[in-house]
Amino acid sequence: MNQPIARLFTIVLLMFALLVAFTSRWTVFDAGSLKANADNKRPGLEQQYVQRGEIVAADQTTVLAQSARQRDGVYLREYPFGPLFAAAIGYYDPTNGRSGLEAYRNSPLAGSPAQQSSILDQLEGKRTNGDEVVTTLDEHAQEVAYAALAGRAGAVVALVPGTGAIRVFAESPSYDPNQVKTAAGLAAIDASANGALVDRVTAAQYAPGSTFKVVTAIAAIDTGRYTPNSVLSGKSPIVVSGQPLANDGGTSYGNVTLSTALTQSINTVWAQVALGVGAPTLQTYMDRLGFYSKLPVDLPADEVLESGVRFQGRAGYLPLTGGADVGRVGIGEGGLEVTPLQMLMVAAAVANGGRLMVPHLTQAIVNPDGQTVRTIAPQLYSTVMKPSTAQQVGLMMDNVVNDGGTGTAAALPGVTVAGKTGTAQDCTNPAVAACALSQVWFIAYAPAEHPKIAIAVTLEHQNGFGGTIAAPIAKQVLEALGIGSAG
Repeated sequence: MNQPIARLFTIVLLMFALLVAFTSRWTVFDAGSLKANADNKRPGLEQQYVQRGEIVAADQTTVLAQSARQRDGVYLREYPFGPLFAAAIGYYDPTNGRSGLEAYRNSPLAGSPAQQSSILDQLEGKRTNGDEVVTTLDEHAQEVAYAALAGRAGAVVALVPGTGAIRVFAESPSYDPNQVKTAAGLAAIDASANGALVDRVTAAQYAPGSTFKVVTAIAAIDTGRYTPNSVLSGKSPIVVSGQPLANDGGTSYGNVTLSTALTQSINTVWAQVALGVGAPTLQTYMDRLGFYSKLPVDLPADEVLESGVRFQGRAGYLPLTGGADVGRVGIGEGGLEVTPLQMLMVAAAVANGGRLMVPHLTQAIVNPDGQTVRTIAPQLYSTVMKPSTAQQVGLMMDNVVNDGGTGTAAALPGVTVAGKTGTAQDCTNPAVAACALSQVWFIAYAPAEHPKIAIAVTLEHQNGFGGTIAAPIAKQVLEALGIGSAG
C-alpha cells in the first residue's frame, strides 16, 4: 500500500471511529439524560403508544386511573372518579406533564426502562405495558370526606398510625384530571381563582391554632418538666413577649391542671408551659415530628412543603431559638404555619405510642402478569416520645372529646375518640376585614385504646370553631373507615 492510500485509509478509520463514538454517546452512554431532557418530546410521543399501568384503590379492584386505547393506537389517560382522587393521584399527559402519584411512580407505571422495549421488540410491534400501582386509599371514606367538605376550601387526611398507610387524602376545591388533555385545559385549571392545583394536604400552610397544644404537651410531659396534673393559673389576660394574651372570649380561670387546660383549650396556661419548656426543647420535639423538613410521603418533592415558624420581616422558616415568640408558638400562633399532613403526624405519633411512621400512599407495585414486584413496608420516621408520654397525652386528648371539652362533636357511640380542636385567625381572605374568619381544625385518633385511624381536618375562611365545623367531619370519616357504629 503506497503512502497516500495509507493516509486516506487512516483518515477514513478515524472518521468512522468518531462516528461510532458520537452515535454511541447519544444511543448508549447519554441516552438516559437525553430521554430526561425536557426539550426532548420523543419519549412522551412514544409513551402514547404504550398502555400505562393502572392506579387502583386499596381494595385492588377499584380503578382510579387507567389508559384507554384509541383508534389510532394512542392511549389516553382516564380518571373514572374525576376530581375525587386528584389530590393524591394527580394527572398524566405525555405533552402537559404529570403530578401526584402519576409523577412519583412514573417509572413503574410507564414500564421500566423508560422506553419500554428493545429495538427488536419495536420492529416486531411489541410493547411492554406498565405496572399497576396499588394505593392505600379507601374509596368510600374518600367520597365521604370530599362530600363533607361540601365545596369549602380545606383538606381531610387520615392514616393507619401503626403503618403510615394513608387511607384518605381529600381536598377541596379539587379539579378534574380528565381535563388535562391540552395545554389550554391545564392552563385553565391553573388560572382558576380557587387554587385547585394546590395540594392542600401537603402544600398548603396554615396556622394550626390550638391543635399545636398537643405538641407543647408532648414536650412538657416527655421531658418531665410537667405532668398532666401540674397546676398553673388560667387567668386572662396575661403578658407574653410584652403583649397581652387572652383566652377565648376573654374567659379567666383559676388554678387548673394541664389536663383541664387541654380539655378547655386554655391559651394562657399553654403559653406558660411553652415558655417553661423553652425554645430549644420545643424545637427538638418539632424536629422529631417532622417540622422544618419535607415529610417523606411518596409525592414529588415540589408538592410537599415544610411546616415551621416565620418571623415577621424575615424570609423562610427559622428555628425557634432565632427569636420566636415561644409562648404564642406554643398555642399555635406566633407565625407558625403547618400543612394538614404535618398535624396528622402529630396525632399519629401519640396514637402509635410515640413511634412516628413514614406516611405513604402506595401499597404495592404489581406487574402485568399479576405478580407483586414490590411491597411498601412500614418504615419508622422517628421515635418522638416515650410510650408513657403518649399514653398520658392520649388520655388528655380523650378528655377533649369525651369529658365536656371542645371536641365533643367528634364523639362516637361505643368508641373512645381522642382529639384536639383548633381555631386560628384567618387573615388571608381580602374580602373579609379584620381577620373576622377562622382556620378551623380537628386532629384525632380512634379507638383510643387500640388506635386504628388517625385523622386531621381543616377548613379555610370559616365563621365558627374547629369543634363545631371540623370535628363533625372527622366523625363522619372515622365512621366511613369502620370506626364506630357504622363499621
